[in-house]
Amino acid sequence: MNVRKIVTVVEEILTEGGRAVAPAARVAVVAAVIENPWAGQGFVEDLSIGIDDNAAPLGELLAPRVVEALGAEPQAYGKAAIVGLNGEIEHGSGLIHTLKFGDHFRKAANATTLLPAVEKRGPAGIVFDIPLKHITDATIRSHHQTLEVRIADAPHPDEIVIALAAAAQGRPQQRLAPLTTEQ
Repeated sequence: MNVRKIVTVVEEILTEGGRAVAPAARVAVVAAVIENPWAGQGFVEDLSIGIDDNAAPLGELLAPRVVEALGAEPQAYGKAAIVGLNGEIEHGSGLIHTLKFGDHFRKAANATTLLPAVEKRGPAGIVFDIPLKHITDATIRSHHQTLEVRIADAPHPDEIVIALAAAAQGRPQQRLAPLTTEQ
């Protein structure tokens, strides 16, 4: 795995809707900009070798970093794979949609639900949104939120941005009734 750089962003929301948020709502994202393991190979029928060589090391690299950056126990989480223009969306999906990758984050966050994800292809500087859901119950509405990310110089055409995101709480000032009220 060839990592060009790691980007960490932490956001603290102090007010929402004109009211203070106390304690501040924290969200964090850690992204690795990596060389696409299938770059220059044309259409690769079997992606398993690239997945086996890269998915687990990426999970090992990113999961502890995002929990540390958050500075709190994660309550919501998500993931992203943004593929440079010379790659296929399947390249990014192959790396993040495997237990070899995701279980590192589940263990670090004490989570049990599937990680919501975004996958797309784009040029350097593309904006992407990482969806977040509750770590143990994806139906908890208060934790459905989205984190916008942009890395100015990534991905290059033969790179992939792999990112993990976490939130220490639900949306600031959330006021939706639980899903059970509609059943």
